Amino acid sequence: MAKYQVYGIGNALVDKEFEVNDEFFAENGIEKGMMTLIEEDQQQQLLKVLKKQFGLKKRAGGGSAANTIFAAQYLGAKTFYSCNVANDETGDFYVQDLTNAGIDTNLGPNRDAGVTGKCMVMVTPDAERTMNTFLGITANLGQEQINVDALKESEYVYIEGYLVSSDSARSAAIQCKKLAEMHSVKTALTFSDPAMVQFFKDGLVEMLGDGVDLLFCNEEEALGFAGTDDFEQAKTYLKTIAKSFAITLGSKGAVLFNGEQEISIEPHAVTAVDSNGAGDNFAGAFMYAITAGHDWKTAGQLASKISSEVVSKFGPRLDAQDYLDVKKAIL
Repeated sequence: MAKYQVYGIGNALVDKEFEVNDEFFAENGIEKGMMTLIEEDQQQQLLKVLKKQFGLKKRAGGGSAANTIFAAQYLGAKTFYSCNVANDETGDFYVQDLTNAGIDTNLGPNRDAGVTGKCMVMVTPDAERTMNTFLGITANLGQEQINVDALKESEYVYIEGYLVSSDSARSAAIQCKKLAEMHSVKTALTFSDPAMVQFFKDGLVEMLGDGVDLLFCNEEEALGFAGTDDFEQAKTYLKTIAKSFAITLGSKGAVLFNGEQEISIEPHAVTAVDSNGAGDNFAGAFMYAITAGHDWKTAGQLASKISSEVVSKFGPRLDAQDYLDVKKAIL
């Protein structure tokens, strides 16, 4: 039996969340609903404006794959997370967050000097999240952050699509996938964001290589990557690059493909407050369930319920006990 159910590799960012209005985006030239990479000075200026106008709502250790790993760990999986933070206060906060959750990591006290990445998460009344991100030292994520021994002892390697935007991180993701295949570890990848599909598709194709065992994406990402407006055609195309997949459909639930048949997952009606982390948590809950021996339908139901709980609260994930309460109700 594998020591780790899921080995993740991805960005390490500390999220700072703010409740804003649509007018704020127009006034500041920010594209709503997208993740945009910005420089540190731009982010510092944006942070000043956000704090003055709206006040900080929440701070949490984030990054797309990190949210997935937290969800899987809190539900009962044993996980490992490879990432890169600096030897600064924000990096200390991030490492402590992982440690408190029981997640094993490559990070230790002897980290490089620099600036830990931060993400300004702006949430509008319609619950849509818009992100402006300064990657900081996480942009330097490289093959040296990969723990080969931990990877070899894992059931799945989970790769974050956001890594495509950095040359070194993309190379690390590709190496991680090669190592997984070399040691018969199953591979999973998430597209992470429509912007990654729109602006970095060639890099994602490179990261996918000959395909993955499991692909996560939302409907917009599926359509964009397949280059079609027809959802049926998009699903057909995804079957050529992934042995199986999970496509989240927002308020319409999700559709799964287990390699043989498609499975529809019903949504859970909630009042959405913040969509940040919903897809990440879906992936984490789903991977926990399938590695714990549950069937795909059950895994999808758990993932759907977890993600609905996440969007009903502020922040990229739930409190540890909340995951266990949902698990008890579903499984």
